[in-house]
Amino acid sequence: MAYAITHYFPGGTKEQYEASIAAVHPAGGKSLPKGQVFHVAGPSAGGWSIVAVHESKKSWEQFRDDILMPQMKTGIKGGFISPPQETAFEVHNLQK
Repeated sequence: MAYAITHYFPGGTKEQYEASIAAVHPAGGKSLPKGQVFHVAGPSAGGWSIVAVHESKKSWEQFRDDILMPQMKTGIKGGFISPPQETAFEVHNLQK
């Protein structure tokens, strides 16, 4: 079952997003990580929001544990400076 993650970074900017995505997505942010089937991001009230859909919760957890968190813990030059507010849910309906 597909699994969605939303991240909201209060005060986040396009520049921070660009630096962060380049560090955690293949090809410098130009393609999706293994298991991710959808990614969208943009400015939102007071910050920056990201929505990602993975093939499964396991796929999300593998990306989070093996790629995202290690990069964020070491710091991403120019990237987001604080953890996001996160919401996650099992996807009932995914249309592409």
